[in-house]
Amino acid sequence: TAAGCEKEINQYLKGDRLHDRIGRPPVGGIVPHAGWYFSGKLACKVIHRLVEDKPPDVVVVFGMHLHPDSPCIMMAEGVWETPFGEICVDEQLTGELTKQFSFKLESPGSFTQDNTIELQLPFIKYFFNEAKIVAMGVPPAKSSLGIGRAVVDIANRLDLRMKVIGSTDLTHYGRNYGFVSEGTGSQALDWVRNQNDRRIIDLMLDMDAEKMIDEALASQNACCAGAAATAIATAKRLRADRAESIAYATSYDKSPGDSFVGYVGIVFA
Repeated sequence: TAAGCEKEINQYLKGDRLHDRIGRPPVGGIVPHAGWYFSGKLACKVIHRLVEDKPPDVVVVFGMHLHPDSPCIMMAEGVWETPFGEICVDEQLTGELTKQFSFKLESPGSFTQDNTIELQLPFIKYFFNEAKIVAMGVPPAKSSLGIGRAVVDIANRLDLRMKVIGSTDLTHYGRNYGFVSEGTGSQALDWVRNQNDRRIIDLMLDMDAEKMIDEALASQNACCAGAAATAIATAKRLRADRAESIAYATSYDKSPGDSFVGYVGIVFA
């Protein structure tokens, strides 16, 4: 419900003050996509940082669990439902994208169920009530980065103010995920937190999209590396030149066990 979502959002944002910001307004960020119980606070804080006096006309969201040889996926028309109301697809922007790139097109009646984008929708509607949306699945391949750059060029041509969000979780470690290279217990948790996740986070903070894709494929430390890397390429096209880590956490913090997932929230400005 809208009331239930708003209550959660207010809890997530306790202590956050937008006027404490220093420097240029953020243009985008990286968010996690586990259930709100596990990572909602991180995602909410990142998207909240994107709020400024002049709201965006469109929010572009990259996500989906894809392989390097997967097609790019997009819903080019229709609306997305949220507890706060519908978010319309920016069909002018998607129409221009489909002229330049090949997509597997989805529709409100035929689509892939995927949590990476779904978990962000209430936040987007809540903070950017009038904005439209373009949501895409992009594989972890260097070719995806061109879509990120092109969407900025098209938005500029159409005189659209935009923000960009890339949705990914980090290392999925443990028997539940078939990844136990460092054993179990505290040593495995420390390795994920301080080594495996740290390498991919450092590349995100360096805004090095190409190396980030290579690292994720080699080390299994980002489940949607294509989405995160393309968001970085988009942010750089929007003239972002710095990245700030908002927070890092793991599912172990909420539910200790031998299988756990890492999460990070990053903002680009």
